[in-house]
Amino acid sequence: MGGKTDVGKGRIEEAVGALTGNDKLREKGKTDQAVGQAKQAAQKGVDQARQAARKVVGEAKAAARKAVDEAKDVARKAVDKAKGVT
Repeated sequence: MGGKTDVGKGRIEEAVGALTGNDKLREKGKTDQAVGQAKQAAQKGVDQARQAARKVVGEAKAAARKAVDEAKDVARKAVDKAKGVT
């Protein structure tokens, strides 16, 4: 189950346990809520890592494009110089 689902399920279990006097169900509900919150936090971390990785990859691509363009310019100038064109 997803984190939000676990939290919702846990809230229901906790409430039913409180209404019926079932301490085990109430504690299970609290545990399910904690598990759901942990899942949500983990997913948030994964999402942030993906976003950071995409940013780094984009910056690396841009730097590589710039380096290739500069290398092409240097190569063109070298060819022109070798041909005697200034």
